[in-house]
Amino acid sequence: MAAAAAAAAASGPRAKAPAAEETEDEETAGALAVTAARGRPELEVQSEDSGGGGDGGDEDEDEDEDLGCSSAEEDDDDDEEKENEAEIQRLEEQLSINAFDYNCHVDLIKLLRQEGELIKLRRARQKMSELFPLTEEIWLDWLKDEIKIASDGSDREKVYELFERAVKDYICPEIWLEYAQYSIGGIGQEGGIEKVRSIFERALTAVGLHVTKGAAMWEAYREFENAILKTTQPPPGSIPTPEQQQALALQLERIHTLFRRQLGVPLLDMEATYAEYEEWSEDPVPEAVIQSYKKALQQMEKCKPYEEALLVAETPKLAEYQAYIDFELKAGDPARIQLIFERALAENCLVPDLWARYNQYLDRQLKMKDLVLSAHDRAVRNCPWTVGLWNRYLLAMERHGVDHQIVSDNFEKALNAGFIQATDYVEIWQAYLDYLRRRVDFKQDSSKELEELRAAFARALEYLKQEVEERFSESGDPSCTIMQNWARVEARLCNNMQKARELWDSIMTKGNAKYANMWLEYYNLERAHGDTQHCRKALHRAVQCTSDYPEHVCEVLLTLERIEGTLEDWDSAVQKTENRLARVNEQRVKAAEKEAALAQQEEEKTEQRKRARAEKRAFKKMKKTKAGDKRRADEDDDDEWGDEEEEQPSKRPRAGSSLPLAGEGEYMGMELGLFGRTALTEDPPSKQKEKAAAIKKELPKVFHDSNKDNITVFVSNLPYSLAEPDVKLRPLFETCGEVTEIRPIFSNRGDFRGYCYVEFKEEKAALQALSLDRKTVDGRPMFVSPCVDKNKNPDFKVFRYSTALEKHKLFISGLPFSCTKEELEDICKVHGSVKDLRLVTNRAGKPKGLAYVEYENEAQASQAVLKMDGMTIKENVIKVAISNPPQRKLPDRPEAGRAAGALVPRQVYGARGKGRTQLSLLPRALQRPTITGPKTENGTLQTPPGPSSTPTEAPKMSNADFAKMLLKK
Repeated sequence: MAAAAAAAAASGPRAKAPAAEETEDEETAGALAVTAARGRPELEVQSEDSGGGGDGGDEDEDEDEDLGCSSAEEDDDDDEEKENEAEIQRLEEQLSINAFDYNCHVDLIKLLRQEGELIKLRRARQKMSELFPLTEEIWLDWLKDEIKIASDGSDREKVYELFERAVKDYICPEIWLEYAQYSIGGIGQEGGIEKVRSIFERALTAVGLHVTKGAAMWEAYREFENAILKTTQPPPGSIPTPEQQQALALQLERIHTLFRRQLGVPLLDMEATYAEYEEWSEDPVPEAVIQSYKKALQQMEKCKPYEEALLVAETPKLAEYQAYIDFELKAGDPARIQLIFERALAENCLVPDLWARYNQYLDRQLKMKDLVLSAHDRAVRNCPWTVGLWNRYLLAMERHGVDHQIVSDNFEKALNAGFIQATDYVEIWQAYLDYLRRRVDFKQDSSKELEELRAAFARALEYLKQEVEERFSESGDPSCTIMQNWARVEARLCNNMQKARELWDSIMTKGNAKYANMWLEYYNLERAHGDTQHCRKALHRAVQCTSDYPEHVCEVLLTLERIEGTLEDWDSAVQKTENRLARVNEQRVKAAEKEAALAQQEEEKTEQRKRARAEKRAFKKMKKTKAGDKRRADEDDDDEWGDEEEEQPSKRPRAGSSLPLAGEGEYMGMELGLFGRTALTEDPPSKQKEKAAAIKKELPKVFHDSNKDNITVFVSNLPYSLAEPDVKLRPLFETCGEVTEIRPIFSNRGDFRGYCYVEFKEEKAALQALSLDRKTVDGRPMFVSPCVDKNKNPDFKVFRYSTALEKHKLFISGLPFSCTKEELEDICKVHGSVKDLRLVTNRAGKPKGLAYVEYENEAQASQAVLKMDGMTIKENVIKVAISNPPQRKLPDRPEAGRAAGALVPRQVYGARGKGRTQLSLLPRALQRPTITGPKTENGTLQTPPGPSSTPTEAPKMSNADFAKMLLKK
């Protein structure tokens, strides 16, 4: 009877208080009946609704409108049911193809729960829980559904098992509280009270230190014990028996102990708990409890800044949790360190680095088998694409003596996890092979473990050749490290040099014969475990095949023959090495000459392009000047010239030439003779300078104060046709903060140059303005960058995107130019949550057919690669890969050519090197060819023999000759 009353008082809505005359079995059955009655109708109603029940029209057949509405509802329900069934079938097919699609699992469970498909729902949840740890919300939904349909003791045990699985995935206070409250409903069974207390104690161990949510668990435990206390108290007016007094004192001590334990833990609102204890206790609070309470308060003050930071931060709060973890690691309390790690992982379960850090702490500090293996298992289930977590898991299982079959099963799971790089498969195979090697007792000639190791090596090579190469177009192991390790095991541990030589022959046939280090590795193995004959044979082959460092291989061969060879061996080695090095030097000279010729051709092409651009600019400038003068002359003489004048053809002007074109002066003179008017002549240079100076005076000079760089942004790539940049840009930048000034830059002629400075009142506004980068202004992307003096900060880079490997970001190429950002986002968000999407454009804002897509995590990105690579969009086949931009290569310098003796012209530039706008100001007709030649040891130039080596000296020219020469150009 005491147990029944306690259950009624403590469980609240979860257990119904039975009548006083009911037995324990009856009250347990009553509680289960209430629970079942509470749960079943909901699911039945859902099933009926999904089946399309519309019975309103049968109640009143005379009303056509009600019948029409009922029929419409039935049709809508039928349509919705068919759509849901089709979607369920599609999701099941997709999961049969890729069982690791997390979002697909979640969508399927939601639909099945909506449709009331209990058997399928339970099966779907079971499959998902085998692959991934479930979130708190999924577990609570599952538990509530199972609690509703639990009808007898066996069903109740299944719910208990489900709770045990739930609390292992994550440390969630809500699940533990639900578990404890549900256990109170079975208090009437044998040992029910002790079972409830056991669950509460485990819950306190798991989440009792949770600063913000732990207090709820302590209070629920105390409420349960208070309910038990009320049942042990004798009725008013009766005299308690000694047994009752003993039970009452024991129960009071339990509640005292709970209060004292809680007051020693730093939790939010500790002051209220202390006041409640003072009010509840008939005796004063002991001094030891007060001291423990004050110490916990001090600890709470230290934790409060971190808890407040978590409260105001946005999900997933990774940076705030990292700071909190660092704080707890310094404090060194293992229980609190474990709890803060678990809290962080509950919100950042897809961050591999966080799992790795947690597992490393458990491996090195706590070393508790169940705790360590559980954390490793959850890590690989959350981030199966991270090979480092699988490697640590294999090591942890070996460290704690897990059964070999379990280790092998987990390795097979790793192979099916879907790594995103070929090298990841090489790494996991290597970790597993290391584990198998450590199991072998090499003192025995043959054993089951040794045969298993050899079979695993062979399977690894076959797997990399077939599975990995088929998917990534590479094996991931170009240096054949797995085969090398196998050869070392055979040679050193099994004394089987014949097998080792076969393996090295296979390694060399896979494109490694040209590398000196591979031959030397083989030579060292033969040297240690083989014989001199095979060493000599390996080095002779190396001399013939090596192309990167043949000198080193030749030196090793000569050293071997010097120590162990005969005279014939020495002569043969010298002859082979000399012949080989001679051929190598010839090849290098030819390659250097070819490289030097290509470099010279490229340099000549660059110079030609520069000259062409300069001439084009000069021609355009002169054409504009002529057109302006001609327009003014036409306006003055409109009656005489009219539209009859025809523009005469002219030669293309030279770059930088301000002289009239050939024949232009004669034409002007003819015009003077025909009409008696003033010839169309250009203004003299002095007058042009006066005009330019006048225009320059009208334009205000724009100065920038470098002290205001922190509140200023530099805006570029604006349209040159922007009439009033200040008016156009001010509303745009005022969304970021108060704008003090916008300073557009104009040319000497008054044309807008496409860039300006925007100065804000506050630094925060300037930082926010950087988010406007790449925003379109009049059809052109505007570039917004920090205002930084490049002279003071030469290493500053404006490019704000990462150039390293980003596993959560995709690079898409081959897109049609007509593809919009919205269209691509609709395609990408099918495979996960898209955080950012950027279409790559040129400076004019036109698409280049490339895009970067950033997902929430690596799992979604890897799924998107598998599904989208090779997809057709508007008749274009796109390519999708993980974003890993190649490193920028510096232009090759023709140093090798000079080192090999090739005569490469060397040009001398200024202290800043050769700039893009560095043009020669000397007329080409007066330029003399540069005399180049090989340097002697003291740095002077030697004159090569032959008459062609002496340059012909240009004759001296008078001023008249010079003028004639220019007029002929």
